[in-house]
Amino acid sequence: MPIFDCSAILFDLDGVLVDSTRSVTRQWRLWAAEHSIDPDYTVSIAHGRRSIEVIRMLAPHLDAEGETLRLEAREAADLEGVEVMPGAADLLRSIPESRWCVVTSGTRRLATSRLRLANLPMPKVLVSADDVLQGKPHPEPYLKGAELLGMQPQDCLVIEDAPFGIEAAHAGGMKAIALPTTFPANELKTADAVAGKLSQIKVTASSSGLTITI
Repeated sequence: MPIFDCSAILFDLDGVLVDSTRSVTRQWRLWAAEHSIDPDYTVSIAHGRRSIEVIRMLAPHLDAEGETLRLEAREAADLEGVEVMPGAADLLRSIPESRWCVVTSGTRRLATSRLRLANLPMPKVLVSADDVLQGKPHPEPYLKGAELLGMQPQDCLVIEDAPFGIEAAHAGGMKAIALPTTFPANELKTADAVAGKLSQIKVTASSSGLTITI
């Protein structure tokens, strides 16, 4: 049974706290088809990355900021199949609010919409695509999350569902637990541990920090 000690936990949102994979996939496929771009390839690189960066990669001739606004407005309105991850609410309640945050590749508007839909607590620290210059797999999002929590990066642990997010965590000097919710476990092997589902992760808080068991 893997055991980790840390000072704080940084959660990805989509695919970790909220099951939104079907909505995300649906909207990226629609966007790709509208612009005559391979939908399968689009989906394969979109999960875990900021929308604006994906659009710049695939369609540099388009207005990336405008396309991102339209795409994420559609995602926010597409509620079919979007659900809270089993165990998410209980897990967050087990952690002092000063020792966890959300670090997402989505915009703040989309992130807050998903958190409210899932009836999850709004974190004191939320790092969104709007708050960084470089998204995952660059470590900037997770480093910013640690900074805003007042923690050293090496004392933080990340929970992720995407290879880009695991890469970002490791680049920032953090350990990462992966969930095979969006990608199969064999694509998440670089994580420090893989939990079958979020509800298997247990956190015990003490005055000295957090202990995570799977």
